[in-house]
Amino acid sequence: MRRILFVSSNRIGDVVLSTGLIDHLLRRYPDARFTVACGTVAAGVFERMPRLDRLILLEKRRDRRHWLPLWAATAFTAWDLVVDLRASALAFLVPTRRRARMRRATGAKIAQLGAVLGLDPPPLPVVWTAPADEARAAALLPPGPLLVLAPTANWSGKIWPAERFVALGRALLAGALAGAAVAVMAGPGPTERALAAPVLAAFPGAIDLAGNLTLPEAAACLARASLFVGNDSGLMHLAAAAGAPTLGLFGPTPAAEYAPAGPRAAAAVAPDRSMEGLPVAQALTAATRLLGRG
Repeated sequence: MRRILFVSSNRIGDVVLSTGLIDHLLRRYPDARFTVACGTVAAGVFERMPRLDRLILLEKRRDRRHWLPLWAATAFTAWDLVVDLRASALAFLVPTRRRARMRRATGAKIAQLGAVLGLDPPPLPVVWTAPADEARAAALLPPGPLLVLAPTANWSGKIWPAERFVALGRALLAGALAGAAVAVMAGPGPTERALAAPVLAAFPGAIDLAGNLTLPEAAACLARASLFVGNDSGLMHLAAAAGAPTLGLFGPTPAAEYAPAGPRAAAAVAPDRSMEGLPVAQALTAATRLLGRG
């Protein structure tokens, strides 16, 4: 039996992007068991992962002292492979037959991740869900076409104005997604709920998915979407990994590096690199093209 240690990132989006590497390793080594380390907010990404022996949560501490508990938890296991996406010294401080570490590079993040294991083309991200997650999604969402809007992000500079989400949603419902139900999705906490509130209020009967789902439940819901539109965020990456047609909206963050990676994904990029500079018409054109109707 192989033992693989996989050290991922803190943020949900980066962690979702890394799932393609684990999926590759799961398929390549069907006898392997995994220990995964990641940030606390992203733990749910791995909640349903097959052959997961242990999930170690990294809580950031001053002077990088968060690495000490991780070393203590892994230093006395003989690993077959250590994959370190945080480019730390840990891979050299634990016994292992093989090491694979992230290196500083430019270009698409998904390609950078693939290079860690020498994979070109890089594997696309995946989601892991359970029957309970699928049942929750089925209970929350009606059958038929579904438009999911995600108007939040972890930084105000990445947030497209709420009124433009509303205008885009209405245009899609009047055209390419006529008759679709609308769901509004956001992360947990009062800040995210406040950002989602104007969009929820604009669509009577919209399904409120703001902050009341686990990450596997969110993935199961997103897999049912006819179209997801959202800011550059963890939810955007989760939607693309779930296979939903995904339109990411970009301003100051580099779409060339962080565009959604999935079988049906695209980015609408503001010409002036500000979210205020991204017009509804540009996003509508990108969404319609993604739906195969433009």
